[in-house]
Amino acid sequence: MLAPDETVRPPKTREDLCRFLDDLGIKHSTRDHAPVFTVAESVALRDEIPGGHTKNLFVKDKKDNFFLLTVEENAAVDLKTVHGLIGAASKVSFGKPEKLLEFLGVIPGSVTAFGAINDTSNNVTFVLDADLMEHEIVNCHPLTNDATTSIAGADLIRFMEATGHTPLVLKVTA
Repeated sequence: MLAPDETVRPPKTREDLCRFLDDLGIKHSTRDHAPVFTVAESVALRDEIPGGHTKNLFVKDKKDNFFLLTVEENAAVDLKTVHGLIGAASKVSFGKPEKLLEFLGVIPGSVTAFGAINDTSNNVTFVLDADLMEHEIVNCHPLTNDATTSIAGADLIRFMEATGHTPLVLKVTA
């Protein structure tokens, strides 16, 4: 139950995200496409959208610390050992869709590093894989899975910092 002075704010939209990036002076471009729910479904977009394409894993540890791991789409993440790399209190498991919506304002299939714009209470630690960040351009869903937004890797970090998050850039992939 909310305190009398608390209000539930709806999650930010794609338009809010683009305005936020514009206000930061961050160059970005967004391409609309049919909704994609998996990496396999998004393969057809590779020729049309250059740069590193992302896969996102929303995980939690036994102390309910939440993490978003953003890695290159075909990268493998060992969920049995990644906790030691990211500073989790235990092995991690996938976070529930309700927490994904509550913290990042997105639903499964639309998970994105841009969800940081909705994590105003800093409930999530964002982890960007070092291999992904070697790409000049990184591609993420703009809070929905029917478009892809391209942004410079350095600007993705600037965006996260502007949302009050300091992303961890770590090699978390095999």
